[in-house]
Amino acid sequence: MTGIQAIKTALQATQANVAWYLSDFTDAELLVRPVPEANHAAWQIGNIIGGDVFLVTAEMPNAAFPTFPEGFLELHGPKGTANDGPAGFLTKAEYLKLFDETRTATIAALETLSDADLDRPTSEGMQAWAPTFAHLFLFVSNHTLMHAGQFSVIRRKLGKPVLM
Repeated sequence: MTGIQAIKTALQATQANVAWYLSDFTDAELLVRPVPEANHAAWQIGNIIGGDVFLVTAEMPNAAFPTFPEGFLELHGPKGTANDGPAGFLTKAEYLKLFDETRTATIAALETLSDADLDRPTSEGMQAWAPTFAHLFLFVSNHTLMHAGQFSVIRRKLGKPVLM
């Protein structure tokens, strides 16, 4: 397995985790906060989507991503954390479709690189988080996994089955 293939596998695995963790959520349950001031799942999945775009285009500005609804990236960034919805937030089906399209674009950008490119340093602004392109794409995967862990807490609050 090459480095590109290994990172692609990580990106696909965390993509599957999101779908699994949200599989039995209703649209209304996406807006449940586990505790006051914690982010609900709708904001978080939108933030995952925005994270893919932000991180990848920071180093690969020509990467092709899907078109987002007006105000989507702003709503799912720091300015949207206090918004309880539902105005502006999507349905679960819409989020998962947009996430799949976005993650497909992220993987397509990854696949334009060679294994040697994975060792290339990132720009100065990205160095603290991801000093190389390999770190960058693994950071995208880990960002997804971090939010999936937060979905687990919401699942507990909602009384849903524990997932491994």
